[in-house]
Amino acid sequence: MTDILVLGGGYTGIAAAIRVAARTRRIGGKVTLVNASERFTERLRLHQTAAGEELADYALEEVLAGTGVRFVQGKVAGLHTGRREARLEGGRVLRYDKLIYALGTVTDTSVPGVAEHAYTYDDHASAVRLSERLDALAGGGTVVVAGGGLTGVESAAELAEARPHLRVVLVTRGRPGSMMGERARAHLDATLARLGVEVRSGADITKVLPDAVELAGGELIHSDATLWTTGTQGLPLAAGAGLTVDERGRIVVDAALRSVSHPDVYAVGDAAAVSLPFGVLHGTCQGGIPTGLHAADSLAATLRGRTPKPFRFGYVHQPVSLGRGDAVIQFTRPDDSPRRWYLTGRAAVIYKETVTRSPLPTFRLLKRGLVPVWAFALTAGRG
Repeated sequence: MTDILVLGGGYTGIAAAIRVAARTRRIGGKVTLVNASERFTERLRLHQTAAGEELADYALEEVLAGTGVRFVQGKVAGLHTGRREARLEGGRVLRYDKLIYALGTVTDTSVPGVAEHAYTYDDHASAVRLSERLDALAGGGTVVVAGGGLTGVESAAELAEARPHLRVVLVTRGRPGSMMGERARAHLDATLARLGVEVRSGADITKVLPDAVELAGGELIHSDATLWTTGTQGLPLAAGAGLTVDERGRIVVDAALRSVSHPDVYAVGDAAAVSLPFGVLHGTCQGGIPTGLHAADSLAATLRGRTPKPFRFGYVHQPVSLGRGDAVIQFTRPDDSPRRWYLTGRAAVIYKETVTRSPLPTFRLLKRGLVPVWAFALTAGRG
């Protein structure tokens, strides 16, 4: 038997676990997936949770049923790559022959006050805490959303639409949706204005206080709740285990998605620094799930004594929801630069909901080996 341990039960970890179980079943693969929660979290929709919407809830045991993957609930506290062991909180130790590291990233809290006073989307519970705080502001208040990337834009629009009694301020160093083409960006700007979102572009938050954010230069913006979406970093777990990581703490991998320092470890999704001809893959579900599937295929090929194929990937789109009634879809070149084509309005809403729908039907097809790697690039949105 070959013990294959998958750390992380998000979109990417589940895809990798199901795929590698199917690929290695006949050659003695024994797959275990570890996740801190017993529930599967749709991280693509945490901004809806923060806005007060109740989403479907899935047990990981149910998601993995029929795949042969064993589920273990527990938070990973340490890795010992020499002994090929993962230690969970509470002391339980799991041994592995091959490891797929899919623990993702967490919010970069290096700006003073973020860890103490800001809300994040690191997990479902974090989004619920923000929602509960906003519930307490029934009489009105100000929410500051820090970061003009896709997560910040979606959050600002969702909160403004769902909670119109609140003042929503989007603070960003650049322009919201700066990666989009001019016409798509113009629609995004107009929709934020229609929803009443106040946009502060060219502003750099230097400190988060209990009731305000401080900008470079000393200006204070009052805030009853601050949501921080400005950047992510890898867990210290990987570097602590001696794995080679980049400046953001992501595991550096080769073309087969194996750690360049520890070839028995595969890294996928946000946790991996994957170099492609156009640069390092950035953290989205669009690119993350294909890495999980490719790592599973690479691992299975290695166990069969074959040479794994190099990972290839190109972006397709940037789907952004702007509340429940509007959206903008920017179609892209493989390097994620914008093409001329885009969608807005109702057509964009339908498109966005289609590509970010519940992954369970796709996971069911994956169990049967009916979904190729490239299909996930077309059926995945922002991560």
